Parts: sequence; structure tokens; C-alpha cells
Amino acid sequence: MPELMIDFITSLDGYASAEGWPGWWGVEGPEYLQWLQDQPEGGYTILMGAKTYRLMSGFAAAGEEGTEVLNAIPKVVFSSTLQAPLSWENTRLVQEEAVDAVRRMKQDGETSFRTLGSLTLCRSLLKAGLVDRFRVVVFPMITGSTGSERIYDGYPDVALEMKESRTFDGRIQLLDYVPKVLSGPPGS
Repeated sequence: MPELMIDFITSLDGYASAEGWPGWWGVEGPEYLQWLQDQPEGGYTILMGAKTYRLMSGFAAAGEEGTEVLNAIPKVVFSSTLQAPLSWENTRLVQEEAVDAVRRMKQDGETSFRTLGSLTLCRSLLKAGLVDRFRVVVFPMITGSTGSERIYDGYPDVALEMKESRTFDGRIQLLDYVPKVLSGPPGS
């Protein structure tokens, strides 16, 4: 059965982005960029919500560096507000409830999936028990004053079993886990 991986980049204090900061908080380095270019999950289909689609397809349309790789990857957007056809190549719109659609896609499909941004989508997929891997790339910044989009607000309690860890450029941490949604704190 195909796997589903939640895939986040984050500041150390758990923000997905920060007001006024450049992409990757301005500290991406050659090892990390090479790893991205090598596409460790290049055969996966990317899942995203409407907000992420609007942002990333805009970057792609403007020719932002790094988006050319995303252009070729199959993408699925979950939205009740967007209308087909979508302008970003290799993108399919799904207007039904994401949890039901992803459950069916995992059961019937042959291709694995990973998310791109889409905090609300990721939260709902994790709560539904559909996530097989939870990968976070942590950038060495604390953006307490300017951070936006706190990633883990509204999440259930989750135990994480380490699958892999790696350091890029002596400062960026990749943490790859197998998640287990808990009904409450251990021992309760």
C-alpha cells in the first residue's frame, strides 16, 4: 500500500513561515539544496490545500528558483473553492473531503504521497490515522516575534519513532519519524 508522508520545514520554535524572512529563513546551504534537487521522494504525488496551491503555483508561474522541479511532479489539490482546470501543470483538483479521498487513494493507488505545506490538511490526515511518516526539516532560527503559521496547534498527542536523522550544512536538521496518534498522555 502506498505511504503518506507529512513533510514540513520549520523554524526551531515550530513556525512554518515568518513575516519578512526569506524562504528557508535565509540559511539554506549547498548540501540541503542538493538533497532537494536529488528529490529523495521524487516518485511521490504531492498533496496540498488551496492556500498552498495559490502560493506555490504563483511562485512557479513567476519562475522562482526551485519550482521547476515541482512543475514535473504530480500534484493533487483539495479545495471546494478552486475551479478546474488548474493552471499549474500536472495538478489535479479534488473537491471531495480530503480524508475520504486520501484514504481511497492510498487503498486503490500504487504511488506514495507527501504533503507540501497545507497545515490544515496535514492536521486532518494525521488525526484520521492516515500518515505513515512525519518528516520535519528544522532550520536554526527562532521566529517568536515574526513567526506565523504555528504548525502543531490543534494537533492530537502523537508519539514519534525516529526513522532517520541527518544534518545539512552543519546546521539544518532533518528528522524523519513514524507517527502514532495517542488517545492521551502515556499511562493515562
